[in-house]
Amino acid sequence: MRVLVIGGGAREHAICKAVCDSGGELYSVMKNLNPGIKRLAKDYFIHNETDAEKVLEYALKKKIELAIIGPEAPEEAGVTNVLEENGIKVASPSKEAAEIETSKEFMRNLMEKYKIKGSVKCRVFSDAEMAKEFIEMLDGEVAVKPIGLTGGKGVKVAGDHFNSIEEAVKYAKEVIEKKIGGHSKVLIEEKVVGEEFTLQAFCDGNAIYPMPAVQDHKRLLPGDKGPNTGGMGSYSHKSGILPFMTPDDYEEAATILQKIVEALKKEGRQYKGVIYGQFMLTANGVKVIEINARFGDPEAMNVLPLLKTNYLEICMAMVEGNLSNKKISFENKSTVCKYVVPEGYGIKPVAGKEIKVNEEKIRENGGLLFYASVNEENGKIYTTTSRSLAIVGIAEEIEEAEKICEKCLQFVEGEHIFIRHDIGKKELIEKRIKHMEMLRG
Repeated sequence: MRVLVIGGGAREHAICKAVCDSGGELYSVMKNLNPGIKRLAKDYFIHNETDAEKVLEYALKKKIELAIIGPEAPEEAGVTNVLEENGIKVASPSKEAAEIETSKEFMRNLMEKYKIKGSVKCRVFSDAEMAKEFIEMLDGEVAVKPIGLTGGKGVKVAGDHFNSIEEAVKYAKEVIEKKIGGHSKVLIEEKVVGEEFTLQAFCDGNAIYPMPAVQDHKRLLPGDKGPNTGGMGSYSHKSGILPFMTPDDYEEAATILQKIVEALKKEGRQYKGVIYGQFMLTANGVKVIEINARFGDPEAMNVLPLLKTNYLEICMAMVEGNLSNKKISFENKSTVCKYVVPEGYGIKPVAGKEIKVNEEKIRENGGLLFYASVNEENGKIYTTTSRSLAIVGIAEEIEEAEKICEKCLQFVEGEHIFIRHDIGKKELIEKRIKHMEMLRG
C-alpha cells in the first residue's frame, strides 16, 4: 500500500517506522529534511505541510492510497478534507473534528453541552477587565490559555509561570491583544492540582481503542522547573497504566474520550484517527486539561514501538469504521523517551549547530532513535530552533528502560545541546507516587 505521512518531526519518524514495519510503501511531505524519514521513504517532498493543494497534488502524482497526518496544523488547514474529497483515504480527523484540539473554547463548550465528566471551572473572554474579575474570583489560582494552537507553549499556570493575580491578568491581556493562538480571546480555567498523564486512543468515529498511558514532561528543566516546552521526554509502564494511577483512573479517562467521540458524532463531526487526552489525576478523579487530535509528541514514541498489531490494518479499520472487529495488542514492556534539544530551547534556541549521532552504537545498545526538527546537509546533522531528536529505551521495568536510554544518549554529541536527564528516574517517579498519595489522603 502506498502511504503518505505528513510531518517531519520525531512523532512522524515513529509513525513512518510503523508504516514500514507494517509493509507499507512510504511517501512523505515534510517542511524540514528529517534524516530518519528520508531513509525510510520511497520518495519525499520538502514543502509547507499546511498547503493542502500542494499536498494533494503530490499525493495524486504518487498514487497515494492512504494518508496519515502527524501534526495538528495541517488538520486545522483542512488537509484531510481536501484529500478525502479527491478519493484518498485519511487516517486522521477532518478540520471540523480536529477542532476538539484547535479550539479550546469549542472543546470546553462541547463537554459542557453533553455533560461530559472531567471538566473544570472555565470561561472565555475577549475583554481583559472581565477576565480580571474571573481571575480574582478564583483567587488567581488559574491557568491562562490561548484559544488556538501554540505548539504546547502558550499555557501559563499559577505557581509555575506567575505568582500573583496581577501577573495572571497581565498575561491574559497579552493573549487577547497580541492574538496569541490566532484569536483575540483568552480561556481562563481553575488551576487543577495533581499528576498529569496522556491517554492516546485509536478511533473509528464510533469506538475507541485506548493505548498504554504515558507521562510527558513539559517543563524544560529537571525537577519540573523552567518554561513549558513541546515536551522533553516521557515514560510508560508495562502494565499499561502509570505507577501513580489505578486501573479505575485509566477507565475513567478512556470513558471521557469515548464520550467526546460520541458527542462529536452527534455534532456531525465524526472523528477518525488517533485522539488523545491530556488528563490531570486529582483528589477528585480525572480532569481534562486538553484534548488533542493526533498522536502525542513524545508519547507516540512510547507506544508505537510496542504495537504488535499491523499498524496499517488499524489505520484502515479507523477509516472504514470497523475498529471493534480488530484485535489490537501491545507488548507488555516499559519505555523511557528523552529528547535532545538545542541549547536555549524554550527561551532562545541556538540553531544551525552540528550534532554527531552514532546510529550504529545506539542500535547496538538497544536504543531506538527518532529524528525530529533537524536538517541534514552533506551527511551532517544540524539543529533548528525546535527539538532535535529522541532516544527511547525499552525494557521490562522503567528503571532498566531509563538506563538503556541514558547509555544511548552518550552516542549523541554536540557543544550546543541540552537533555533533561531526570525523566524516568526512580526518584522522580517516587515523587509522583507520593504526591498522589498525599492528594488522595
